[in-house]
Amino acid sequence: MRMKLTYIYHSCFVIESEKFTLIFDYYKDSEEKYIHEHLADFPGKLYVFSSHSHRDHFNPDILEWKNSRSDIQYILSKDIVDHELYKGDGAFIIDKLETFTDDLIAVKAFGSTDLGVSFLVEGDGTKIFHAGDLNNWHWKQESTEEEVREAENFYLSELAHLVDETRHLDVAMFPVDHRLGNEYTRGAEQLLDKIKVDLFVPMHFWEHYKDANAFSEKVEAYGGRFFAIHRQGDFTNF
Repeated sequence: MRMKLTYIYHSCFVIESEKFTLIFDYYKDSEEKYIHEHLADFPGKLYVFSSHSHRDHFNPDILEWKNSRSDIQYILSKDIVDHELYKGDGAFIIDKLETFTDDLIAVKAFGSTDLGVSFLVEGDGTKIFHAGDLNNWHWKQESTEEEVREAENFYLSELAHLVDETRHLDVAMFPVDHRLGNEYTRGAEQLLDKIKVDLFVPMHFWEHYKDANAFSEKVEAYGGRFFAIHRQGDFTNF
């Protein structure tokens, strides 16, 4: 086990390895203030990702963290700049199918079915995917059949770019949002049907832990491991 993944809240996670630390989609800290308690001593170089400008995925407070860490590399979706939420010059701004590479990690941005991008990060021999708001947002119980079909086709077309890139992920953080109704796990199942995921991590479920964790049997049926989250600050190793 070489890395530690900690759930912060909603779609925010911290992944720590000896060489680097990744923070995805900070909205607010965990109840125990995990990020603020450890910000100064997270191991290795610190990378801070924001997949898009929605307030539950981007909090401008992250830009103040550079006062505590001189080694932060921000990687921000282009729509954050387009919405004038970031006007600095130190971040790497990324759009769909663009890449960032340094001597520790390689990042490729994939599409979203909402705003912004999703992230594939490769580092230390590990492939890590954070979906942002990429999902099959079909809202079937509220939409017409045509709207559902269009949403599904849109999602599958975006997912196809990731499938073309890789058929295996060590970790996938992906929305399992009960608000979608009876088929709230459909997008996640379609991901698992096309890509082998060793560790599936649910996100974007707010406080609905039970609904998120109900997806565990499906993940295990695909041969993967499911990270059951019960509270902010829960963690697992991989």
